[in-house]
Amino acid sequence: MSKKEVIFILLNGFADWEGAYISICLNWGVKPGSPVKYTVKTLSISKEPVISIGGFKVLPDYGINDMPDDYAGLVLIGGMSWRSPEALQIVPLVEKAIKDKKLVAGICDASFFLGVHGFLNHVQHTSNGLEYIKQAGDKYIGEANYINKQAVRDGNIVTANGTAALDFCREVLYALDADTPENIEESYQYYTNGLSPK
Repeated sequence: MSKKEVIFILLNGFADWEGAYISICLNWGVKPGSPVKYTVKTLSISKEPVISIGGFKVLPDYGINDMPDDYAGLVLIGGMSWRSPEALQIVPLVEKAIKDKKLVAGICDASFFLGVHGFLNHVQHTSNGLEYIKQAGDKYIGEANYINKQAVRDGNIVTANGTAALDFCREVLYALDADTPENIEESYQYYTNGLSPK
């Protein structure tokens, strides 16, 4: 069985940690030895290297002009560039993904980006606080659907605040049906509580 691609969108100044748990669970398995249905790819505006907040340099697999049509979803990793003019070039990719009923997941300032462009108005969602996302401007009219939780999944749309990398991972895994609910929960508890729980 060929693995479907999950495409992580990384802009310069992306937050290293916000996609780390998802990528390992998708690319290697939710638990060691469990089936692997997906492979992780990266995309940026171009195929030039992008540098994370922590200094990791990533060479994207795709630029916006050579992205494949056949993929399972987009994961927008937060960071310092989602309010920049270059981020506007991502809007058509998100529009198409939503229209095609693919996963669209955004964490931290990427959730703000989704709000700015009206993608969260009719789905339950979260971000870095209601007042934070209300700064998104006129296109954001989704206040009634805002939920003050670490991560929220509504169909194929997943959002999370910037402290919620593990919760974001769990909801993305559910949205993609990446493994059994039992394995997803066990993985979440393992990473949350560690080897030496208090």
